[in-house]
Amino acid sequence: MGDDTDLTAGTEEKIRVEHLFKIFGADPQDTIRRIRDGASKEQIYAETASVAAVSDVSFSVNQGEIFVVMGLSGSGKSTLIRCINRLIEPTEGRILLDGEDIVGMDVEGLRRLRLNKLSMVFQHFALFPHKTVGENVEYGLKIRGLSARERREKAVRALEQVGLAAYTDVPPDNLSGGMQQRVGLARGLAVDPEIMLMDEPFSALDPLIRRDMQDELLALQQQLHMTIIFITHDLHEALRIGDRIAIMKDGRFVQMGTPEEIVANPADDYVSAFTRDVDRSRVFRAHLLRRDAHALSPDTAIETALERFESLGREALYVVDGHGRPLGVVRRHDLERAGQTILQDSLIDDFPSAQESQELIELYTACAKGLPVALVDDDGHLDGVIDPLEVFQILGGGSDVSVEEGNTSVQSGKPGRSTIHTGTLETRRTDHG
Repeated sequence: MGDDTDLTAGTEEKIRVEHLFKIFGADPQDTIRRIRDGASKEQIYAETASVAAVSDVSFSVNQGEIFVVMGLSGSGKSTLIRCINRLIEPTEGRILLDGEDIVGMDVEGLRRLRLNKLSMVFQHFALFPHKTVGENVEYGLKIRGLSARERREKAVRALEQVGLAAYTDVPPDNLSGGMQQRVGLARGLAVDPEIMLMDEPFSALDPLIRRDMQDELLALQQQLHMTIIFITHDLHEALRIGDRIAIMKDGRFVQMGTPEEIVANPADDYVSAFTRDVDRSRVFRAHLLRRDAHALSPDTAIETALERFESLGREALYVVDGHGRPLGVVRRHDLERAGQTILQDSLIDDFPSAQESQELIELYTACAKGLPVALVDDDGHLDGVIDPLEVFQILGGGSDVSVEEGNTSVQSGKPGRSTIHTGTLETRRTDHG
């Protein structure tokens, strides 16, 4: 994405990368000129023997966000993350951390940055075999100049966060691969970083251990709210942990968006190939299908309620108390029966509910009641409703979902389209499930 589009996502920006290039070759500026003239990575290599590892990449990462860069081997993702902490020197472009451009930073400034703000976790654990687990975790703190007592306290606290405090004084070789990766994560956490860079940290682990580590990371993120750039070649991992995802190919970002946007609207055949077999019900979340509730109050007259049903085209509406909490749901055909005088006579108080952050697969039981699902917040207030038929269409594979900023569309196999206006889509998910 080499344009000048506004890259912010509506919250405090922590990292901004602008028109970043990394060229390996004899004449980097000639290579950059060729890229800007539209030459491909393969064409450049064939003509100049230069490699355009990162080609005009721009993006921003917000405070507390997990930003995932996903791509196959050779796509440039590991080079990109190493440019961000200048383990690899960028050829051209800007990298701003809290508004400060680090590309021109001197050696001492870089040292302070890496000691106090940035931490990195690698694919290979890179633990010192001759040091204990605790001493490995203390390493960055020792370089920072902390006393032995302070180092020990911070190391034990970090190991407690990853469930390994009991192994503080044992050699890392005594630990399993998953436990060693936890030690690597604890070492990164011990320095209290504002920004964590993670380069395929779980890719060497067995699938079950890998999922456990993903859970561990998400649980820690709920507590610590770090800003994380996470590199992976696994789309399922990217979808599971990322608040936003960038798909990288040949040194460029070919698409960037929320997991829902990536899966619903793949930018090209390359992205489509990755997303084809994704279980959408485990990617799409309840907020995407949210409708306004148009709730009734308990004292609404039957005649007024029926007029509301008619104007909205709804068959069921929720009734809320004075604080906006749902008391129950009423159905249109129940109100139309003779003898009904007040809403409470037809109130169904055993109603289905969910939260906006829940995956659609979790809503199956709630939707089976045949009533609109109430979307409630942590305090029990009614935020909207979901039509169970639209959930079943997605669960059954009988619909296409289009996610765009401002609305979500569900296209079923039947004629007609249902468009649900949701406002600006939330990119920050409070429960990664």
